[in-house]
This record gives sequence, C-alpha cells and structure tokens, in this order.
Amino acid sequence: MNLLDTLLRCVGALVVFLTFPLIIGQTEHKVMAHMQGRLGPMYAGGFHGWAQLVADGVKFVQKEDIVPAEADRKVFQLAPAVSLLPYLIVLLVIPVGPNGFVGQALDAGLFFVLAVMGIGVIGKLMAGWASANKFSLLGGLRTAAQLMSYELPMVLAAASVAMAAGTVSLTGIVAAFHWWWIPWQAVGAFVFFTAGLAELQRPPFDMPIADSEIIFGAYTEYTGLRFAFFLLSEYAGILVVSALTAVLFLGGWHGPLPDSLGWLWTLLKTFALAFVVIWLRVTYPRLREDQLMRFAWTGLVPLALGQLALTGIVKVAIS
Repeated sequence: MNLLDTLLRCVGALVVFLTFPLIIGQTEHKVMAHMQGRLGPMYAGGFHGWAQLVADGVKFVQKEDIVPAEADRKVFQLAPAVSLLPYLIVLLVIPVGPNGFVGQALDAGLFFVLAVMGIGVIGKLMAGWASANKFSLLGGLRTAAQLMSYELPMVLAAASVAMAAGTVSLTGIVAAFHWWWIPWQAVGAFVFFTAGLAELQRPPFDMPIADSEIIFGAYTEYTGLRFAFFLLSEYAGILVVSALTAVLFLGGWHGPLPDSLGWLWTLLKTFALAFVVIWLRVTYPRLREDQLMRFAWTGLVPLALGQLALTGIVKVAIS
C-alpha cells in the first residue's frame, strides 16, 4: 500500500505539474502581447486569444519531423526528452504545502534538485553536438560555458540557505524559515534566481540561442514536436527555478493564509516569480558573451561567497 500510495502521488504530481509549464507558456504569450503591443496572440479563439496555446500545439503536430542526414540520429532524437524530463522529475520533490504535500519528500532534496537540473542542460549539449550543424555546435559550446559559469554561484547561494536552516531537506528548509530571513538571504535569493535564469538560457542570458547571430543555436535543426519539447522544457525550467526560489528564500507555504491553504500561497509566489522571468525577457537586451561570463565570475560568485560568509557569521552569533 505504501508503494502504491507513493506511485499515485508521483503520477498525480506529474499530471498536475505538466500542465503548469503550459500555463506559463500561455501567460508569456499574453504578457508579451500586452507589453510589446503584439496583436496576434490576442485573436486566436476569440476572447483574449484563449486558444493561442491550442493553435501552437496544432501547428507543432502538423510540422514534418526532420532529422538531418549527417546528424547522429539516436542522440538527436533523444536530446529533447533529456532536456525535458529532469525538470519534471525535480517537480516531484518540491514541497507545495505542509503535512507532506509533496510528490516525494527526500532528506537530501536540495542535493537532488541541483544535480538533476544539470542533466536538463545536457540535453541541449546533446542537441548541439548531434545536429551536424556549425550553428548548433556553437550554441552547444556556449551552453556548456554558461553552465560551468553559473552553476557555481547557484550552488553557493543554495548552500547559504541550507546552512541557515541546518538541513538540506527542502521541507525542512521551509519548516525552519523565519520572516527575518528575507532581508538576511536577499543577496542569495538574487544570485540563485539570476543563475537559474542563465542556466535556462532565458533573456538577457540567451547567448546560446542568439537567433540574430547563430540562427537558433542547438535548436536550429529541430522541427515539429521535438522542437516543442525544447520549448516545454524551458517553461518547465521556469516553473522549477521559480518554485525553488519561493521554497528556499521566500518561505514556501508560509504566509497570511491558513496552513490548509499553504499550497495556494506557494503557487502564488511561484507564478509571481514566473511573471518576473517574462518581464525580464521584454525589458532587457541580450548580453554579449564576454559580458555574460564577466557577470558570473566577477559579479555573482563574489556575491554568493559574501552571502555564505554572512550566513556563517550570523549562525555563529545566534548559536
């Protein structure tokens, strides 16, 4: 019965959270349409373009599935799944509410999510290498450089909040949260969220895609549903980064709502952060590659180390 209960919870969480990336994708269409005066996304289906997401899905299904003749066929076909599945797996261990409101609670949940999120980036590396296209390969190399640069500050920022809570369990971190942590861990939250955007290659950190320079990076040779899976992995990544930031630095289910409605408070924080991700896309221009690297090593890494040192000092002072 315990195994069946765990399986049902995992399947239920996957079904629920698989719809959330689609909601974020639909929201991005609408938010960008309002911010940039785009009329197209407001027409599909009539009222406020409610069928835009359905129209996009039909479009991707109808497109021909093409594999370049010189591509490494198996790796090329596997890359979209490798890019998407890790983010869906991570969603299973992120606590949404108190009293076990989580797909699968892990004692080392923070280690698990950081490790599995890195696998999602490998899918993009596979796509860039297997496409037999110089633009795709260049996009894959940029992805690798970006991953190595921004993984370090992200891990250091997460280590800071784990040190503050005295546990690497995501549920334990939320349970140990106090409201005065928000200003105390504010720098760590900024570093974690920013590094997460860079790992997702979201603007202004989208140099591995850079459609005006290298067509569409690692995705250049992809069409149809495989290309749609890459887009879905990006939206799933937005959900993961936003949810982790809410859980680690904003108290997760803690808020003015009763504990029984804590899940709602977590979702509100998550989607507020997802809105910030979309807002950044339409607000800031793409960084140059040298600016991208410099920002990580001379900006985020020192900030993360400073936050880690501050956390250690505060922990010693209050103990």
